[in-house]
Amino acid sequence: MATTKNKSVNIDFSKYSDGLVPAVVQDDVTNKVLMLGFMNEEALTKTKEIGKVTFYSRTKKRLWTKGEESGNFLLLKTLLLDCDNDTILIKANPVGPVCHTGADTCFNEINQSDNFLNYLESVIEQRKTLKASDSYVASLFSKGINKIAQKVGEEAVEVVIEAKDSNEDLFLNESADLLFHYLILLNAKGYKLQNVISILQKRHSK
Repeated sequence: MATTKNKSVNIDFSKYSDGLVPAVVQDDVTNKVLMLGFMNEEALTKTKEIGKVTFYSRTKKRLWTKGEESGNFLLLKTLLLDCDNDTILIKANPVGPVCHTGADTCFNEINQSDNFLNYLESVIEQRKTLKASDSYVASLFSKGINKIAQKVGEEAVEVVIEAKDSNEDLFLNESADLLFHYLILLNAKGYKLQNVISILQKRHSK
């Protein structure tokens, strides 16, 4: 597949009698498959123009921008085509839940641990823009980088304390707290976990 966000997208809409091609949406951060929709040429054009994924609704018989009522938009990152030019893969950043059930994907998840840290990073990114009163993550961001760094230090101390004891449950829970707050700190500094992983990979290859 080739990236086509900044190029003309030569999709063969004529392959389907109704002029609609399947469009699979994938989370740009976690690579999780979010939903399947259908696009005609007009829907594709609008998607590129406004930067929000827009489909053709076969039930409403009109263009439909995902999130136009709920506010849970899919922000376009990249458009990819398959080898036959008749199916679109859309990489997007979801703003809120994707499925009408409130789930983050319309597909049943077999293994929710896959790419969970990437997913958690996307949750942090979304929640930091909420009101401080509505989200613990947002409240930390509102207090600034010093408070976030201080919280990571506090959680690290708790891990060290629990490591000296034999309570496995407390140790693992404190470890989870430390990792979560570290992801928040990375975000606050403008980085992702992958930036750290890349350094570890480079060190490992030496």
